[in-house]
Amino acid sequence: MGSIVAENRKSLMLFSGRGFPELAKEIGEVLGVAPTPSDSYDFANGEIFVRFKDSVRGSDAFVVQSVTHGVNTWVMETLIMVDALKRGSAKRITVVLPFYPYSRQDKKHRGREPISARLVADLLKTAGANRILTVDLHTAQIQGFFDGPVDHLFAMDVLAEYVEHKYAGRPMTVVAPDSGRVRVAERWTDRLGGCPLAFIHKTRDPLKPNQVVANRVVGEVEGRVCLIVDDMIDTGGTITKAADILKESGAAEIVVASTHALLSDPATERLKNSPISEVVVTNTLPLPPEKQLDKLTVLSIAPLLARAIREVFDDGSVTTLFGGLS
Repeated sequence: MGSIVAENRKSLMLFSGRGFPELAKEIGEVLGVAPTPSDSYDFANGEIFVRFKDSVRGSDAFVVQSVTHGVNTWVMETLIMVDALKRGSAKRITVVLPFYPYSRQDKKHRGREPISARLVADLLKTAGANRILTVDLHTAQIQGFFDGPVDHLFAMDVLAEYVEHKYAGRPMTVVAPDSGRVRVAERWTDRLGGCPLAFIHKTRDPLKPNQVVANRVVGEVEGRVCLIVDDMIDTGGTITKAADILKESGAAEIVVASTHALLSDPATERLKNSPISEVVVTNTLPLPPEKQLDKLTVLSIAPLLARAIREVFDDGSVTTLFGGLS
């Protein structure tokens, strides 16, 4: 006999970064797999150390990291975790990034600017990542930055089911906060049964980040529940200025649905003082107590991520999670 035949066994192992371990734990509960224990800490000079306590040899490794505030720290920790897995002989490494960092820097607006979203993809590939799994990229083109498979999940169904149930029977208009979100808003109108679409025409000063000037609303909003949809809420400038214009245009109620709640200051204060009645988000990022609001509703993204991880592990089809063909 000229060969040795071994039983081909697959082993799914889950690993959590320190950015939002609660989400990784929740994903593990859905999967029935606990995150692998690790020693992770910072040296006095800020350098990060990671060591996994269990053998990872031959495993199908899934690294879950929510890149929250302190973005650069969590990006670096993710790279170190991937490197540790590669050197520990993991068979395949999938990086699960519920929120993809630097996603707004996806193209050059002017000369001598970086494309940082591409840089992040290159760093992950160089560290040893074989695959990326993420939720609601700022622009779909980021999928092409990574030299390998990218599973792009959508939180729309999670958010839409809640909105449909709570605001059933009331006339609704889906509102894109700017012209760049119109295609996303169109998917929402289809998902909600063909309700009207409106958008806010706005201008933004390219020299002043996070500062928006909203102009006017285009579409049918008077006397209707206006659902503003966006992929993220950072400082809240876009959302709250859009809400002010909708209120002036006669909207009966204003609701916001967004996947990623960054809520950088002064977002909490802006949302609190705005005419928005409810902000519906997912827990792709942690929300500390000081960011909590009475009008804030947080839905769990863990079941969706867990199902996608299972499909990847079983060599199934992630597309079927969104009604696509297998």
